[in-house]
Amino acid sequence: MNDLRRVDLNLLVVLDTLLEEAHVTRAARRLGLSQPAASNALERLRHLFDDPLLEREGGRLRPTPRAEALRTPLRDALGAMRGVLQLPPPSLGNARRVVRILIADAPATALVAKLRAALAVTAPGVTPALLPWAGASDALTRLSRAEADLVASILPVVEPPLRQRALLEEHYLVVMRRGHPAAAEFDLARWLAFPHVVVSGHGATETALDTVLARRGLSRRVGVVVPSFLMVLPLLAGSDLIAALPSRCIPADPSLAVRNPPLRMEGFRLDLAWHDRSGNDPVVTHVADTIGALLSEEGAENPIALTQE
Repeated sequence: MNDLRRVDLNLLVVLDTLLEEAHVTRAARRLGLSQPAASNALERLRHLFDDPLLEREGGRLRPTPRAEALRTPLRDALGAMRGVLQLPPPSLGNARRVVRILIADAPATALVAKLRAALAVTAPGVTPALLPWAGASDALTRLSRAEADLVASILPVVEPPLRQRALLEEHYLVVMRRGHPAAAEFDLARWLAFPHVVVSGHGATETALDTVLARRGLSRRVGVVVPSFLMVLPLLAGSDLIAALPSRCIPADPSLAVRNPPLRMEGFRLDLAWHDRSGNDPVVTHVADTIGALLSEEGAENPIALTQE
């Protein structure tokens, strides 16, 4: 073990990935290896360290105490080796990659055309691939499994090896059709007098707003529940439904009346998340930075004007 000439240093890269994934197949996928090749590497590592390293427990592999003790010095050693090599990053102009992004439909609709146009200039060989959205929990799981490169959503605080940064702060506005009976003298009573559209991916009829109303001894009537913000605006046309929407989901449309909520509604923060495996990847980093810049510009360039009748 003291003679590095007898050690295949590639095995240390495999070990680092195995400890991170705790799953041979996922580690193999990340490393571009076949599953048998990754299993063979694990057996060689067990012989090298004279320790099982990963032991099966239930449906997953759990690192042994020896493996846990190796985790930090191994990561430090690999980082030092990368620093010694000082490999120049590939030119973004020559990069040929697909970057997989998980993002809910409303921000995706506002983003995708601008993102493609921006990348066509700065990294024409990079293709953004937006994956089907099934909620933040599913998105973070797929990010951990290397099934996605970036996630943009309302996210809980994540733990390493996942990382996150804020993209924007969003607030809600009340929207209805122009000419709606509540629009002329809009207040809390008139807001609650008409049926509301609720957006819920799980079919829930109550949100945080209902908790705020209940504290005041108030309630609202839910007219319809839909799974996507994109389905709301067609419902408002020709009906007396009212909706509370994130400001960036509201187009500058003269057929809409937009009002400030008559009581305080909590907004939300949209975060971008990635995995440590992409932290030094110039292509993924460039796409992440582009998304951040575009969303910031979109909010600054397209403020919502509150229509008054």
